[in-house]
Amino acid sequence: MVEDHRPDLRSPWLLAVWPGMGHVAVAAGYYLIARMRMSLLTELNVRPFFEADHVDVRGGVIQPGHVPRSRLFLWRAPEGQNDILVLLNEAQPQTGKDRFCSQVMDLAVSLGVSRVFTLAAMATSMNPESVPRVFGITTASAGLAELEHLHVPALEDGQISGLNGLMLAAAMERGLEGTGLLGEIPSVFSQFPFPAASLAVLRVFRMMADFPLDFSELQKQAEAMKAQLAKLLLRLQQQMEKESLSDDESEESELSEQATATDVAELEPDEERKIEQLFVECQTDRSHAYHLKNELDRLGVFAKYENRFLDLFRTES
Repeated sequence: MVEDHRPDLRSPWLLAVWPGMGHVAVAAGYYLIARMRMSLLTELNVRPFFEADHVDVRGGVIQPGHVPRSRLFLWRAPEGQNDILVLLNEAQPQTGKDRFCSQVMDLAVSLGVSRVFTLAAMATSMNPESVPRVFGITTASAGLAELEHLHVPALEDGQISGLNGLMLAAAMERGLEGTGLLGEIPSVFSQFPFPAASLAVLRVFRMMADFPLDFSELQKQAEAMKAQLAKLLLRLQQQMEKESLSDDESEESELSEQATATDVAELEPDEERKIEQLFVECQTDRSHAYHLKNELDRLGVFAKYENRFLDLFRTES
């Protein structure tokens, strides 16, 4: 799945993320690689696990179908700590999920990974203004003790669908300790980004891994979204009382567009200049990268710039 390149790592921990409800996992992954100035270690060949279902047309010319990509990023820890690997996947495989997880774990073993983590959302009836809880799952009894020490309740019963469970099962088969962290999101708004849950799971992960991370930017984003969702919830409740739910959906539509924005948006010249300036700043200091991503999301053009954005994290020669 990767080139034959095995760097010397310090008992690394692997965090695997992909899109899902509330954008909980991928938002956390992007925040980590940006704020911790991670470097792109390698890209996995995931073409066998996907089939293109459309092609793009630009100026009347068909473009090759896009296949979701899977990239592995590295943060080298100080002496005495664990290096951190983040596997950022653009999508979950359409087929062969077990085989995909098995190959990822083969790579993890070859890199000396000692622990595997996944992040996910857990939809509940929570109020969007509340502080999200974090629930945990683990592959070993020792992991339960750690979760209890961190005041993270274990998910007692249920099912974990998709890669969030399968990746941990594959880790367990290879004797690796695995932990899944599930951030609480309001079920009524599960289609919207909920950065407060990303913040909650990252706080727990940071306590486990013991590395420095400034949460201020993600905290601001979380508070802003919680305020928007609270206003929307109030409007929905008022509409339900009046039995006229379909009269005014403008704010919900605006939020939905933010949640599902694609590269169809066109930038104004001043917006394009601002984006180019941010790219220049990020080439000098990658800590600005998360601000750049927020701007690309806000303008609805992240998909268009995604490869260029992630190229910022390529290992310097």
